[in-house]
Amino acid sequence: MGGPGDPPEGTPEGAPGGGEDEYRSVVFDESFVRAARLQEYSAQERMADHAPAVRRRPPLRRGLSRQALILVMLVAVAFGTAVYMGIRHPYQSPTAQQPAEPLRMTVIPLAPQGKVPGAIDTEYLYARSPAAQFRIGAEGIPLPASRRTAHFSDSQVVTALVTAKDYIVRSSLYPEVLTGEQVRPVRVLLDPNQLDQFDESFERPTVDGRHAPTGWLVRFDPSQAELADRKIRVQGTLQAAETDSATLEVTADHTFVYALRPTGSDDKAKASLFTVRRELHFRFDRDDLRLRQTQLIVSYVQAGPLSCAEDAANHLHPLLAGQTAKTGGPAGTDPYATGGTTALCGSLAASAQPKV
Repeated sequence: MGGPGDPPEGTPEGAPGGGEDEYRSVVFDESFVRAARLQEYSAQERMADHAPAVRRRPPLRRGLSRQALILVMLVAVAFGTAVYMGIRHPYQSPTAQQPAEPLRMTVIPLAPQGKVPGAIDTEYLYARSPAAQFRIGAEGIPLPASRRTAHFSDSQVVTALVTAKDYIVRSSLYPEVLTGEQVRPVRVLLDPNQLDQFDESFERPTVDGRHAPTGWLVRFDPSQAELADRKIRVQGTLQAAETDSATLEVTADHTFVYALRPTGSDDKAKASLFTVRRELHFRFDRDDLRLRQTQLIVSYVQAGPLSCAEDAANHLHPLLAGQTAKTGGPAGTDPYATGGTTALCGSLAASAQPKV
């Protein structure tokens, strides 16, 4: 007989309390439920006859994946390589890191022996002078046949020659440089280690063999002379040679002939010829070749007709048609003063003047 609260026919199967003896040992507490890692298949997956109702999810992986570790290692190696290459470039040598040598310069005025000859027609002047067969402008600065050296390739030798020619053209043929209007076209071609000396030369010109603007470039006193003909005559040579495993040197020897007339004069004023011979020595290390810049280490200049008494450090003061050299020699030299150079002056040969 059942208890007072039981149904007449007993507790139905599946109802609370029914068959509890069979499942009494199974306890689904909260920790069990949280630990269960079950994932239900999608409806499409369950449509397959062979697919089980559920599947176990793969266990979670702790830490970085293998791909992430490889990526981190590659980044670290690339960063370390970049730092090492920045500190010690594999193509640099101790010699290439030496500072640029200061420019040593000599400017020698050449005084005429009489009056400076002149003519209205500049072509006539050139034809009657030793410059009759000279080429015009940059054509008078041809590049020589070049070949590789023991430590420098063909292209590096050509780069040195082209850079030296570019410097000569800008410093001797550019009208804005010749008139003293600009110096930047020349400055941008110099090794950065020489820029302080270059700038000081133009800020405080001095006859000391180190800081004369006319040692860096050709420029005339704009208040006295101007170009009567922009077709400047040029003749000379370029030579390249390796001095050591890290250095190329280019030697240039060119003569420039300018037709000048008094500033502000008309076309009917007589013009005269002014001659400048420049011997320049350029030096290139591997950085200079890569950046297409140069170190000018020697500048030897002869120019005339000039008066020996005139200061030729800052500007050249040409003697024009009909003029004669002022009396007096160059500035005196004090043998007790250190750091200076001897003032020099030469005589312009009559054969160097046009026959008019």
